[in-house]
Amino acid sequence: MIATRVETAQGCQTCPLYNNAQLRKLGINTDSANYVVALAGNPNTGKSTVFNALTGLRQHVGNWPGKTVTRAEGGFIYNSLSYKLVDLPGTYSLLSTSTDEEIARDFILFGQPSVTVVVIDATRLERNLNLALQILEITDRVVVALNLMDEAERHGLEIDARSLSRDLGVPVVPMAARSGEGIEELLRNIDQVARGEYVTRPHRINQRDSRLENALTTLVARIQAQFPNLPNARWVALRLLDGDTSIIEAIEAGTLGSLSRGESVRPASERLAVEVAS
Repeated sequence: MIATRVETAQGCQTCPLYNNAQLRKLGINTDSANYVVALAGNPNTGKSTVFNALTGLRQHVGNWPGKTVTRAEGGFIYNSLSYKLVDLPGTYSLLSTSTDEEIARDFILFGQPSVTVVVIDATRLERNLNLALQILEITDRVVVALNLMDEAERHGLEIDARSLSRDLGVPVVPMAARSGEGIEELLRNIDQVARGEYVTRPHRINQRDSRLENALTTLVARIQAQFPNLPNARWVALRLLDGDTSIIEAIEAGTLGSLSRGESVRPASERLAVEVAS
């Protein structure tokens, strides 16, 4: 394996991480890393196996700030660059109906990791692609780890990874992490996406309803005016229109603004959620 597994690595004067302050707010120390990689996926997809294969069991375990949910971190070096790998809680969606979903959503949306690796079970694509598509709505820096390909083959399933990659617009790496198959290719794709060598064109849901598009246009403008540095105002607008109570509460309480790189927010009397409801 080309990658060298490490707990820490030497810092870099020209570190590509542009969101250090926000990552620190989320509890991630980026001083020794060139890039931060988030590892997401449904439960029981082999995500922990992928994490261990990349970090070599050299990992730090703690809790997410203000939560009782465990957070595992590890590291590796590839092409002389240091990568910090953050294992997000296993979740089926980013709709924030649980603490695990909220943690995963906030890290991808506000932490803006250099790359998000989505581990999916090759034997249950119809279930796992739901999370992948939600993540692609937030970020275009994604690599899909198509894990458990050995199990899929045993079940007589054939998956065209190249076609899936074209459909999703991001790299899709067939893997059997338990045996180490695909780990090297996964590392290569993480590196290429992180450095911008692989330009992704992620699949996005096409909103064909003109009324919805008009509502989104209006709402996005209001969100951007109130939270000018919010990474993905359109995704937040979609969640508001869907009635996501955690997003509404974050806007009302001002915590959405505090997460978006510490920008100041308007008084509660100007709550955006009230405008949306009306």
